[in-house]
Amino acid sequence: MATINDKTIFVERETYTKDDKEYFSYFIKGNVRGRDIRIGIIPPDFGGYVVLDIVFDGAMKAELQLKPYEIRDDKTKKVTKGNSFVVVSKDEATGKTFECPIKPSRKSDKALLDMLLA
Repeated sequence: MATINDKTIFVERETYTKDDKEYFSYFIKGNVRGRDIRIGIIPPDFGGYVVLDIVFDGAMKAELQLKPYEIRDDKTKKVTKGNSFVVVSKDEATGKTFECPIKPSRKSDKALLDMLLA
């Protein structure tokens, strides 16, 4: 679970229209140094938008979770640690958890997300 000051972080979505079709944009809202920010979020590939629709299941927000990872270089023995991000929801009827990996839209969004989580 991603939290700031014990507060859960959510990925939200809103609709927009392009070429007479309706689409969703995904984002995280937050506040860094007294400034309201909006961080653009995308799935890792185009097919991920279908997965996001399944995770959100009609809702307009879902929980952001961090998944820690560790990669060890066998030659140098150097260990690189970090977090990947997933958006998660739980089906209340079945108790099943659904998730989709996500990433910041741009390098500036990654910087803002790092600031928000620091």
